[in-house]
Amino acid sequence: MTDSNVARATSGDPGAVVPAAAAATTLVFAALGVANASWAARIPQVKAQLGLSTTALGFVLIALALGSMVSLPLAGTIITRYGSRRSLGSAALLVSAGLTAAAIGAELTPAVVFCGLLAMGIGSGLWDVTMNVHAARVERLAGRTMMPRFHAWYSIGTVGGALLGVVMVVLRVPVDVHLVAIAVLAAVVVLLALSRLLPEGTAVPLRKPTSAAPATPRPAPAPRVSLRQLPGLRRRALLIGCLVAAFALAEGSGNDWISVAMISSHHSPAALATATYGAFLAAMTAGRWSGHRLLQRYGRVLTLRCLGLLAIGGLALFIFSGLIVVAVAGAVLWGFGTSLGFPVGTSAAADEPAAAAASVSVVDSVGYLGFLGGPPLIGLLSHHGGVLHALCLVVAALALAVVGAGSVRERAAHAASRS
Repeated sequence: MTDSNVARATSGDPGAVVPAAAAATTLVFAALGVANASWAARIPQVKAQLGLSTTALGFVLIALALGSMVSLPLAGTIITRYGSRRSLGSAALLVSAGLTAAAIGAELTPAVVFCGLLAMGIGSGLWDVTMNVHAARVERLAGRTMMPRFHAWYSIGTVGGALLGVVMVVLRVPVDVHLVAIAVLAAVVVLLALSRLLPEGTAVPLRKPTSAAPATPRPAPAPRVSLRQLPGLRRRALLIGCLVAAFALAEGSGNDWISVAMISSHHSPAALATATYGAFLAAMTAGRWSGHRLLQRYGRVLTLRCLGLLAIGGLALFIFSGLIVVAVAGAVLWGFGTSLGFPVGTSAAADEPAAAAASVSVVDSVGYLGFLGGPPLIGLLSHHGGVLHALCLVVAALALAVVGAGSVRERAAHAASRS
């Protein structure tokens, strides 16, 4: 980015940097999706190579959740102190190192995989909050709903990672070769995208300037505040976080257990199991890509309630149907219904710009309890009744989310500034 563009950005001209920043943000979202899906696509092979039971695999997978629980509460402070670029670059390198260690550990011992996933979880948590906070800034500068599209690019990355995983399984490419290559690729993409992110201190106008009124310098952004100073926002962030956690549990359980359940419970071939996981991700991508239309027409609350019910129906088909084709259809509905929980929750958390970093950090921290902590719990519960019965926990969580969807209703000040 040139010095003149930086000057224009800090003076309040969103046209100077929004296109480049939006493109870089999509790359950042997609890269994380590729890394996460590539790992998830090879979980059955890691399980087989290490001779793990389903319960033991659940204990190994919990490392991702533990790592994220370390970084997510600290992410808001880290971003405020070091900025989005440095935070995101560090996170990408940590994810790359962790995925590499987990890949090599698949040929060694579960302990090495656990340590690699722990590092990957720490990096993923910081990566997730940083890219969402930055995406919220781009969305406000653009003056239109963009968050679902950014998350769609994450899902596009996951679809690409899953499809590549199918190819790697069919070609019998070793797990370590596959995942180490993905780790290097993800880190390189993010490091190249950093220079296009919004400069720190970019002013966020309340509305876009019109052609009749040329842009004028804007005042500096309001100082960031702690949620302790705003107890109302803190309560709202916690409520949104609980809703996001339910949708994230549905998303994370699909990532970790669809392939395993298709093989162990529906008795499908390994390639079809990975393809079903890819269909789940493709449906989630479609929901996020078209989500802005649903949100503009029906609003956040009604959209999430309808999608939550759709996900519950899809899970019911996947769990209780004895036919593979019906289970695949259920996975598709499950993915589409889960698609907007995380992006809508993130946009709602960022309604107040001055507290956006802190609020998004809280929402993502609680949400990741579901995304990364829930799937290992599914593994532990499966010891008593199998994976499919354990997935009934996801159904119960989504039912609560449907009831509590009112927490994402737009705040009056935010709605007025976007109108």
